[in-house]
Amino acid sequence: MNIIGPDALLFGVDDVAACAQYLTDYGLKPVDAGPGGGRFEALDGSAIILAHKDSPLLPPAMPTSSMLRKTIYGVADHATLDAIAGELGRDREVRSLPDGSVESVDDAGFVLGFQITVRRQLDMPAERVNAPGSPGRPVNHFAVDEANPALPRTLSHVVYFVPDAAQAEAFYVNRLGFACTDRLIGAGPFLRPAGTLDHHTLFMIQTPPFMKGIEHFTFHMGGPTDVMHAGTRFVNKGYQSFWGPGRHKMGSNWFWYFNSPLGCHVEYDADMDLHDDSWQAREVPISADASQLFLFEMRDKWAPGGPPPGAAGAAERH
Repeated sequence: MNIIGPDALLFGVDDVAACAQYLTDYGLKPVDAGPGGGRFEALDGSAIILAHKDSPLLPPAMPTSSMLRKTIYGVADHATLDAIAGELGRDREVRSLPDGSVESVDDAGFVLGFQITVRRQLDMPAERVNAPGSPGRPVNHFAVDEANPALPRTLSHVVYFVPDAAQAEAFYVNRLGFACTDRLIGAGPFLRPAGTLDHHTLFMIQTPPFMKGIEHFTFHMGGPTDVMHAGTRFVNKGYQSFWGPGRHKMGSNWFWYFNSPLGCHVEYDADMDLHDDSWQAREVPISADASQLFLFEMRDKWAPGGPPPGAAGAAERH
């Protein structure tokens, strides 16, 4: 099935205004947004959609604290939509919605939507690196541009907490044609739908049932410098860093996670591995070393000539 990846995530939230400000500060563009919520888009049109948790237009909430109400996947064509509706309709309800999309529920209880993708094709430069032995940036082109907007380009992936990772994986692999690209033993699988080469658009972590819901979502940036630039800007706006910046091992993507009022973490990521059907999935026990190659810590800026960062605090401790 030619599923490309997530086009949008729909949230029912407590504080629409705080979430709208958060997503705008993160770098998404409000589209038809107002006091009741709205759409917040990346450069390619993929988006986060907000509504108040009591809106009658939302799918039912999970019996947990998760604010995610629906994951909407983009597909390549109507034939894929028809194939999905036929496959899922064998053993569960599939609703055809007025906008032409279809809606159902996966085996873990997450509401899913499928639509002809709204993603716009991007034609933008990406980060290039000068390195001995390899062509990089043109001569007299500099890499650091403080005016660079460093905006999210496309919705990358979503991560679920699920009570039965094996059952959840079987649904996406056997019913929707996803492939497992890698697995963290003790956590869960990284899954790639057939319509993309991205290492994963879905990762699942096995947890107790009361935790079921979304752990985080992320948008792809133009490169690691964009992750650092956007993340630093976000910190300077007062948002709390949760994890990062750093670089994952499985997927190789650079990352920086933040706390959010959407009841989940929100990440910037960049430079994810691409895989085709010839790739053989790796299996590694979950650990801090398996999760990241390296991890940085955010500190205030420093210039030569002053005391090293943190020196004052170290002196006070002694």
